[in-house]
Amino acid sequence: MLGTPGQLGGDLVDEGIRQGHEMVGLTQAECDVTDGAAVERAVGEIRPQAVINAAAWTRVDAAEEHEAAAEAVNATGAGLVAAACAAAGIRCCYVSTDYVFDGTATSPIPENTMAAPRSAYGRTKWHGEVAVRERSPDHVIVRTSWLYGRQGPNFVLTMLRLASERPELRVVADQHGAPTWTGHLAPAMLRLLDVGPPGTYHLTNSGVTTWYDFADAIIRARGVPVEVVPITSAEYPTPAVRPAYSVLDNRAWRDLGEPPLPDWQAGLDAYLASLDSAGPP
Repeated sequence: MLGTPGQLGGDLVDEGIRQGHEMVGLTQAECDVTDGAAVERAVGEIRPQAVINAAAWTRVDAAEEHEAAAEAVNATGAGLVAAACAAAGIRCCYVSTDYVFDGTATSPIPENTMAAPRSAYGRTKWHGEVAVRERSPDHVIVRTSWLYGRQGPNFVLTMLRLASERPELRVVADQHGAPTWTGHLAPAMLRLLDVGPPGTYHLTNSGVTTWYDFADAIIRARGVPVEVVPITSAEYPTPAVRPAYSVLDNRAWRDLGEPPLPDWQAGLDAYLASLDSAGPP
């Protein structure tokens, strides 16, 4: 497992242990995916049945000015991991993103839709997908969206923090997607590794919402006396272009006979409950 102790990487390790798997989570310091020799050494020493590559440059706006650095991790590194897996004869799982699409869709996007990223982050993740397909015959590419989990940083924790500091939150209401809790995604990914043939899969919580409605649900769930105000993307310009619509159709997952992941609201409720049970840091 590459990319621990990140939000998804950490939950994948925890879920795998709960299921009785022997899980090995490696940090960037323990295995830098941009170092081919380090990757080969880790695969050779651990001899896993599969490698999940959740290591990524995820700072979307920063990637606009540092695309080469993002490319090194998201694309070159992904290719190195895939090549090491192929040489060892093991399955390679690469975590990708809804940002590989241009955001012009008006209905849930199936896996075979042509990629057309509009941001540096999206381009580097798409290049990573291409590298994995080219170098690892036994690959599973998982595209997900609006991810949150564990300790963060993530949108949920950011909204709660800002709500404690401001009387009003202004949140974009014209971008549509499916917020996905890592607590629901992790077991689905492990299941997919067991039953899914090589290929590309979309895995997200069900339903669709906007960042504004998501923020409003977070604030209402916590009962915070803060007004959430809808704004347009034009009122909140960012260096990277965000997809206006990036709801993913989890068709390939359903075609395996697997049930849809729970609704995004159920994911949010479960995540907030997990924060409560964990107590203060």
